[in-house]
Amino acid sequence: MRASYQTIAVGSGLVPLAWIGCFSRGVPTLMCPLPTMTIMPAFLLASPPSHLPVWLAILVPVALFFAWSPGLFRGKMRVPKRSWALLITLTVLSVVYFVGSWRYGIQYQGREYTVGVCAISLVWIVVLWAILYRSSRLCSFRANLLFHATLFAWLAWYAFPYLGELP
Repeated sequence: MRASYQTIAVGSGLVPLAWIGCFSRGVPTLMCPLPTMTIMPAFLLASPPSHLPVWLAILVPVALFFAWSPGLFRGKMRVPKRSWALLITLTVLSVVYFVGSWRYGIQYQGREYTVGVCAISLVWIVVLWAILYRSSRLCSFRANLLFHATLFAWLAWYAFPYLGELP
């Protein structure tokens, strides 16, 4: 299958993950952690004067995946340096986010939830680093696609889960 079709298929596969992460429960749970990439656009769409449907928020990860990864449409084999920089930045920001939001997570969602989403996010980050390391050794289109698919799946479903009082 052509690289462009595979990239479109993977990008489209982010829609159900974004829906699970943001809308499947309506409150933060380990399966539906209300990730920042979808919950913030959903909050903006739900507040006046927006007359757009809130479900459009699940398209944000797809749009960002396509915008971030144009080389995948052309079958690029090497993970771009900016993706390395993005993962470094997201790793650091995740630590900062959990340190800064920990107290609110414990207060509003409880210790079990807060520890759970932190642990699951840590697993995502470790897996992402392992895939990125392996992708840099393999230097193939499929490895590049796998890394970006996993990165944006994490962002769509689990990255920076909502910790705090719901509006």
